[in-house]
Amino acid sequence: MASTNYKPRVAIVYASATGNTKAAAEILQHICRQTQVPVSIFAINDFPLAELSRYDVVVIGTYTWGSGEIPKELRGLFTAFEELGHKKLVTAVFGTGDSCYAEFCGAVDRFRDMLFVHTELAATLKVELMPQDLDYPRFEKLAASIEASWQKVMLTATN
Repeated sequence: MASTNYKPRVAIVYASATGNTKAAAEILQHICRQTQVPVSIFAINDFPLAELSRYDVVVIGTYTWGSGEIPKELRGLFTAFEELGHKKLVTAVFGTGDSCYAEFCGAVDRFRDMLFVHTELAATLKVELMPQDLDYPRFEKLAASIEASWQKVMLTATN
């Protein structure tokens, strides 16, 4: 049986062009820390892709570029997840965007589809522009979904 004292290694990795996605990442980090889960937060340029497999949970924060595209700086991370193919790795993806565009937070959708195939995808969250107070409960639900997925993976690993 797995140790109930084990704290998962959690990383939030984000790219932010306007500061909106960074603000969202910091909100999620704050919520996770309130539940006593240690969380490391990285701007994508500070995250060593070779360390990806050292984490139990990886949450990606992205903005959307052009017509629903993944930002250039996150493409290496996208590829690293595809190559890792680790179904015990719990993931989630959130993003900020402007709903006036045809494909609102399209990068979130692209990450979601790939992560669903290659990892244990917990949840996704799309936020309109800068996170507001009304978004806070949505981030709490995201954190709860991540925790539930982590518990499921741990339970499966012990059976």
